[in-house]
Amino acid sequence: MAQRKTSPLPGFRLTLGYTLLYLCLIVLLPLAATFLKTATLTWDQFWTTVTAPRVLASYRLTFGTSLLAAMVNLVFGLLVAWVLVRYNFFGKKIVDALVDLPFALPTAVAGIALTAIYAPNGWLGKPLAALGIKAAFTPLGIFIALTFIGLPFVVRTVQPVLEDLDAEVEEAAASLGATRFQTFRYVIIPMLLPSLLTGFSLSFARALGEYGSVVFIAGNQPMKTEITALLIITKLDQYNYAEATAIAVVMLVFSFVMLLTVNLLQWWGSRFQQPH
Repeated sequence: MAQRKTSPLPGFRLTLGYTLLYLCLIVLLPLAATFLKTATLTWDQFWTTVTAPRVLASYRLTFGTSLLAAMVNLVFGLLVAWVLVRYNFFGKKIVDALVDLPFALPTAVAGIALTAIYAPNGWLGKPLAALGIKAAFTPLGIFIALTFIGLPFVVRTVQPVLEDLDAEVEEAAASLGATRFQTFRYVIIPMLLPSLLTGFSLSFARALGEYGSVVFIAGNQPMKTEITALLIITKLDQYNYAEATAIAVVMLVFSFVMLLTVNLLQWWGSRFQQPH
C-alpha cells in the first residue's frame, strides 16, 4: 500500500484561505478604498480632474520616460546579464553585486546622489553642460533616474534563464551553418523572450510608481518636470483626497492594462519554448 506523501505546509484549503485573506488585506482592500473614494466625485468632476492640462502633462512625462527607460533597460539589461553569465573576468562578483544596488539603496538617497552627480556643477553634469546638455531638473534627469532603478529587474529576470540555456543548442545551430547573429536572433532570443517581457514589465511598472529617486532630480516644475506620483502627493497635501484618488485610479487602470498586455505577450512568447 502506497504511503501518502506528507507536506511541510498545511492542507490546500487552509493555505488557500490564508492566501486569499492576505491578498484581500494587502492588495484588494486598498484598491477598493481608492475606487470608493473616487466614487464620491461625479462623472463630470472626475473627467475634469483627470483631463486637466497639468495632469495630462504629468501623464505624458511619466509614461513617456518610463517606457523609454524600460526599453533602454531591456537592451542593456540583456547585455549585462549576458556578460555576467557567459564571461569570467576579474571583479565579476563585485559587478554582479552592484547590479542589486538600486534594490538596496533607499530611493531618496539614490535621488540625492543622482542630483549631485548630474547637477550643472556635478561630476557628470559639468561636462554635459559644456556640451549644452542639461540633465538635472529636466525630463532627461527623470529618464536617468528611472533607468537606474529599473535595470536590476531586467538583469535578474534574464540571468537565470541564460544560465539554464543549453550551449548545445547554439552548437547545433552553428553546425547547421547559422551565423552568430542568426543563432542569436532565431535561437536565443525566442527562448529568452518570456523573461525579457517579464523584466520589461517589471521595470516599466516600477518606473511608473517611482517617487523618491525622481523627485530630487526632476525639479518638479508643473507642466514640465512634474511626474504623476508627485502630483498625487500634492493633491494629498492639499487635503484633496478625491482628486488624488481619481488620478491614482487612472494610473492603476493604465498599469493593469499594460500588465495584462505583457502577460498575453508572455503567453504568446512561451510557445517558442514548447517542443514542436
